[in-house]
Amino acid sequence: KTHRSLESFFKNWEELSGRDGDWINIYRWKPDTLLQFEEVSQSVALSPPALTNMRDYDEITAFLGEWGPFQKVIFFLLSLIVFPNGFVRMSIVFVGDIPEHRCLIPGNLNLSEAWLNRTIPLEQERGKLQHRQCRRYRLDVIRNLSATFADPDSINMSEVEQEPCLDGWEYSKDQYISTIVSEWDLVCGDDWKGPFSMSMFFVGVLVGSVISGQLSDRFGRKIILFATMAIQTGFSIIQAFSPNWEMFCFLNFLVGIGQISNYVAAFVLGSEILGKSVRVIYATAGIGISFAFGYMLLPLVAYFIRSWWILLLALSLPGLLYIPLWWFVYESPRWLLSKGRVREAEAILQHMAKKNGVIPPAVLFNRLELEGMMAENKKSYAIFHLIKTNNIRVITIIVLLVWMILAIGYFGLSLSTPNLHGDAYLNCFFSAVIEVPAYIASWLFLQRFSRRFSLSGSFFLGGVVLLFIQLIPSNLSALATVLVMIGKFGATCAFSIVYVYTAELYPTVVRNMGVGISSMACRFGAIISPYIFYLGVHYEFLPFILMGSFTILAAILVLFLPETLNTPLPETIGQMQKIKAFACRGTHINHEHLSTNGTSGEAIIMVHKKEEI
Repeated sequence: KTHRSLESFFKNWEELSGRDGDWINIYRWKPDTLLQFEEVSQSVALSPPALTNMRDYDEITAFLGEWGPFQKVIFFLLSLIVFPNGFVRMSIVFVGDIPEHRCLIPGNLNLSEAWLNRTIPLEQERGKLQHRQCRRYRLDVIRNLSATFADPDSINMSEVEQEPCLDGWEYSKDQYISTIVSEWDLVCGDDWKGPFSMSMFFVGVLVGSVISGQLSDRFGRKIILFATMAIQTGFSIIQAFSPNWEMFCFLNFLVGIGQISNYVAAFVLGSEILGKSVRVIYATAGIGISFAFGYMLLPLVAYFIRSWWILLLALSLPGLLYIPLWWFVYESPRWLLSKGRVREAEAILQHMAKKNGVIPPAVLFNRLELEGMMAENKKSYAIFHLIKTNNIRVITIIVLLVWMILAIGYFGLSLSTPNLHGDAYLNCFFSAVIEVPAYIASWLFLQRFSRRFSLSGSFFLGGVVLLFIQLIPSNLSALATVLVMIGKFGATCAFSIVYVYTAELYPTVVRNMGVGISSMACRFGAIISPYIFYLGVHYEFLPFILMGSFTILAAILVLFLPETLNTPLPETIGQMQKIKAFACRGTHINHEHLSTNGTSGEAIIMVHKKEEI
């Protein structure tokens, strides 16, 4: 009887309240126990689908099992698709590295060997005496002095006027045959163009982050996955033949769009096809380790190919090998159902059942379940909902800052490996290798420990070691490199954890939007990251001081976020856990309605709660 009364109430909810989608608590008061309330339902969604015992997608597809042959193949193939992203994203480490260089001295000056060696001023740089890279002595003065003095040591060279490198530069061939820096003279007055080239890639990543989700929702996960892989591969090949720096930057922008879009599409497709127990390991260890292996391949290939355009070509061509995967990777049944393409979804699920050796039920979906899935897909929420209340507003601000700081630290450390002491190729390899234990550690942290303390601890570890680097003596440069790798370990752990943590913080109705906006903040941090190490020109340890300070700030901010481990995922904004600073504030009751169930004689009290802030 109570159920029929509630059903009647739900049917008229919009007329009664005018606030569709709010949440209430419903209590039943028994007259024979006047002071006792029995809670009938907590946080019941006031919408017709809540009245039926509908199964969600995971319950419907439970017959397939969690880890059958089909899931194993999809896990492997989607992880394999992410493999090229590791060396494509980080290729600029070698393609855009700055070789040793100094001003070019024309060969028609008829100077002696002694005077040729003195045409470039000397300066103290990081404890070493070396030639200046952007200045030379005035050649007309040098020519006149050489005609008068046979030995340049007989005069005070510090009094000779200097001039910029008017005839260009000569570059050392010890490490590279060519890079984009030596190809287009991106040094001295144009040295900002090197970091800008890297930033353009991340601008493309930013744009791809914005549009890839919308395209994937509209056209499908599989189509966008392979289309953006084609964009990444095709424009990377064309980029190898860039006629000038401007064209290289534009193509780098397009490669960035393709790179992040296929990464996100693979992430979403795997998350929607794989079962609950496999999703976390897929999102952390699966695609993460595959990316790290691709990253590890980069220094190996770069060691044998020292010309930038041949290196780009060699890294791009393997993308063509992924074309046959089109016939082995399937569209997401979840997405097909959300678009009303039920027969296609059922065909894929029946194929999955066949591969797993199980018999599917005669009817996979009933009408109400299909209507519920499609109705949920039609609900729209705006960015405004991410700042609708004080609680979600503070969470959003903290999350955006944390993601931005994380990107500055991770990409700053990854792109700076050529600037570390020691062999650039080994440093890059170690930077990639350290990501494998980091992804495994992050998975273990997510399984066993608090989300909040795992993320804060990863930040704190990375920040502290980066601040200690400035205290390392110059004769212990290997120790400084080890500390950088520990910092990279912390940043990689944090990157893996923050994806899962952010998704758990936001409710279902705005979860994709929350993760998407966070990803955009991350891209802004990535755009800034190349210029963080550019500051090392002024003071060698300044980048590490800045990154260490920012990272510790992020560790502190994370502690204010609510814990999500072993708590149900929130469905609405009202169900979100409260930020620590506001958790002690009580619930404010602003509406109370009392009605009597005429049949049973029981009173039903409906308390409409204003959301906590």
